[in-house]
Amino acid sequence: MPVLQWIGKDKVINHHLDVPFHVLDKQYTFGGEDSGNKIIHGDNLLALKSLLPEYEGRVKCIYIDPPYNTGNEGWVYNDNVNDPRIRKWLGEVVGKEGEDLSRHDKWLCMMYPRLKLLQRLLADDGAIFISIDDNELYNLKQICDEIFGSSCFVARITWQNNYSLRNDAKGIPYETDNILVYSKIMNWSPHKLARTAEMDARYVNYDDDNNSYKVTPIHAPGAATHKGMVYAIQQPITGELMYPPKGRHWKDGQQKLLDNLSEWAPYELRVIDDAEIRADICGDNVYADIPAIMLAGDITDAKAIALKRYKSMPWPQYFFLSKGRGSIQAKTYLDSSKGKVVSTLWKFEDVGTNVEATNELKSVLAGKQNFDTPKPVRLLERVIQIATDKNSIILDSFAGSGTTAHAVLNLNKADGGNRKFILIEMMDYAESTTAERVRRVIDGYGEGKKAVEGTGGDFSFFELGEPLLKNGKLNETVGVDKLRDYIYFMETHKSLEPVRKEEPYYLGINLGTAYYFCYEKDSRTVLDYELLGAAVKTRADGYLIYADICTLSEEQLMKYNITFKKIPRDITRI
Repeated sequence: MPVLQWIGKDKVINHHLDVPFHVLDKQYTFGGEDSGNKIIHGDNLLALKSLLPEYEGRVKCIYIDPPYNTGNEGWVYNDNVNDPRIRKWLGEVVGKEGEDLSRHDKWLCMMYPRLKLLQRLLADDGAIFISIDDNELYNLKQICDEIFGSSCFVARITWQNNYSLRNDAKGIPYETDNILVYSKIMNWSPHKLARTAEMDARYVNYDDDNNSYKVTPIHAPGAATHKGMVYAIQQPITGELMYPPKGRHWKDGQQKLLDNLSEWAPYELRVIDDAEIRADICGDNVYADIPAIMLAGDITDAKAIALKRYKSMPWPQYFFLSKGRGSIQAKTYLDSSKGKVVSTLWKFEDVGTNVEATNELKSVLAGKQNFDTPKPVRLLERVIQIATDKNSIILDSFAGSGTTAHAVLNLNKADGGNRKFILIEMMDYAESTTAERVRRVIDGYGEGKKAVEGTGGDFSFFELGEPLLKNGKLNETVGVDKLRDYIYFMETHKSLEPVRKEEPYYLGINLGTAYYFCYEKDSRTVLDYELLGAAVKTRADGYLIYADICTLSEEQLMKYNITFKKIPRDITRI
């Protein structure tokens, strides 16, 4: 598979492994109890790394709206990635080359490690949706093929984000935007959309049936490969012999058709001399002994029975048009559970526009909004509807104005769901715009006739805290709980098990190995027989034990299948 090359790629392709693990410092919880919704203020590269111990492989839906790299310097979020913090990062990671990178090289250096971490956070049954315009669409497609795999490319959605073009626009103005969709594994399929009134209007009820239905033909293409399903059916009122159209065959088995048609009049299977007609339909030679479905008795008697049945409603599933004298058709009943298939064209009347998004944000923030490029809530509701269940986790690491959280809260209120959101925003408006919007959505906003009832819910606001490692050693200021989380995740890529009072050093068991972190902030721990007897109580095939010192011999460690790791030099890196 061809891969994209750019200046600095060799410096960032594995940079996500070198990103230090930071703790998340909770600042406050809004709306009651902390149920798991998070808004994180800080560099999303560091924040994504910090989410791994708890969320790796658990996020069902990721939506991101990264900088489009248009070169527009006037935006609050610097869209050409010239934000000082990004420039500083590029200088540190890419080195001196970072000063001279083209705009596209810088954008790719910024995006690549973030996408690598997002891929790790995504659940096996999850999908990522990335909004982008044409400036970086094709570069983004190539690096996503590399990170997620080209076989996991789902679609490029075209969103009609503008419904009113200026007549004085130069060139060919854009009225659409792109959303790239990738899955964690192949063959991901979205949920269907809710049925529309237009769809339901195609269903009828001509005969007082209990359910509405759509009139559908009972033939299908492929006569040449289904010659045994091409034969005559005799019309019960007119006596006419009916065949499928040229090149098509009856799509149901002959016995099923015979059983259903017998509700109209007595029928039987009978071989007739019609091989030439059937050959013309199939386009080739046919079997001579394929029986037709023929009336079993006198045509006059059959007509009387069929007319009586026609007047007795509802009709059977297979019926005849034109007051019983026409072609045979089938009823396909309306099933409200079968919704609308998701296509790659998302029209503005269904998911909103940029103008709608701006007006929404102004309404929520009482005209004080300071964010120029929000996305409409309906767009994010569409993403969440097709990609999540009621208990899914949704992540947005370029959170902007907080539309993703707004959409999650709306859907939870509408269907009683318990979806959780995680937002990450590096800019200073993470509190004044992102979190403030979510607060107002939870409590309600607007006045008078424009008042919008609150959705309810809660969230906790976090700042990025200290790194867990400093100069290659554990940063003891972060607290033992964070250290335990980190150690267990580094070893197993699993979340920590609940603390056991009888085993305070126990972390968990994975693939037959029990893990222990024998750590005391103010004293050194010694792995010896005394510690084994007092602290290790879980039976396992093997043990991995962290301590400051080990006095057991190699033979003793092998006897009990113990792997010793010294604090802090043997800590594994993600």
